Amino acid sequence: MLDLHPLSWSELLNRLLLAFLLGSVIGIDRELEQKSAGLRTNMLVSLGTALFVLSTLQSGTAQASTDALPRVIQGVATGVGFVGAGAIFQRDRVHGLTSAAAVWVSAAVGLTAALGQWQLGLMGVTLTLITLRAVKWVETAIR
Repeated sequence: MLDLHPLSWSELLNRLLLAFLLGSVIGIDRELEQKSAGLRTNMLVSLGTALFVLSTLQSGTAQASTDALPRVIQGVATGVGFVGAGAIFQRDRVHGLTSAAAVWVSAAVGLTAALGQWQLGLMGVTLTLITLRAVKWVETAIR
């Protein structure tokens, strides 16, 4: 069960650092591929998502209202869509859907870090890297 009580400062720092690191792993992959949404974008999206969630927990809003946390998560998911759209639309054409999806996953791993579900975040990043690397190799082999 998820603990919705405010956290200690050391636990907050641990969760923020985890979000930062998980986002950076995805960002490094995108940076190595020289994609528009690279290291800094993925780090900031993951960290920002964690901050939104943690501020809801720390303020006591999540305890006071049962729909506060789901609404924050919904708002983040919507907002990240706008960041992803910026990665997709370039020079009047659609390009960068994978980078937009990577930004979306960065938000999700930031969420897992903020909620203290580090194992889920690590699994998510691992599967993301498999998708970005191994599946790209398979796609190239098929073509």
